[in-house]
Amino acid sequence: MRTLTDILDEYEFLDGDERYRLLIELGRELEPMPDALKTDATLVRGCSAAVWVYPTEGEGNRLHFLADSNAAITKGIIALVLAAVQDQPADEVAQADIAERLAPFNLKNQLSSNRTQGLPNMIALVRDHAARLAAAG
Repeated sequence: MRTLTDILDEYEFLDGDERYRLLIELGRELEPMPDALKTDATLVRGCSAAVWVYPTEGEGNRLHFLADSNAAITKGIIALVLAAVQDQPADEVAQADIAERLAPFNLKNQLSSNRTQGLPNMIALVRDHAARLAAAG
């Protein structure tokens, strides 16, 4: 997975349509999420499209997420969220201001409100998973 910095470097040089294509490409680059993990428990509420996020614990209490969506742009948005936190220690993810990390992408002005309405819920779900794991570890 690309780093958020690398993605932003590319994103800043693109115009609107090219930015859409980049988001779609990011979504395609997500590692596959098995259908068995796409359940009501992993579904992100409040998104216009179906989005599933499943956390796994990696080495050293690091979080690794699997995610998928039934909409290409939304899948790219969740890929951006994950790029901000993927494979980082759970306690750091729980404390992270993910919205601030994503602010340079200016998604609210780049995409329709319909596309970004679930973004806070995606971020909250990722942080909640991290907080639970950090508290347990």
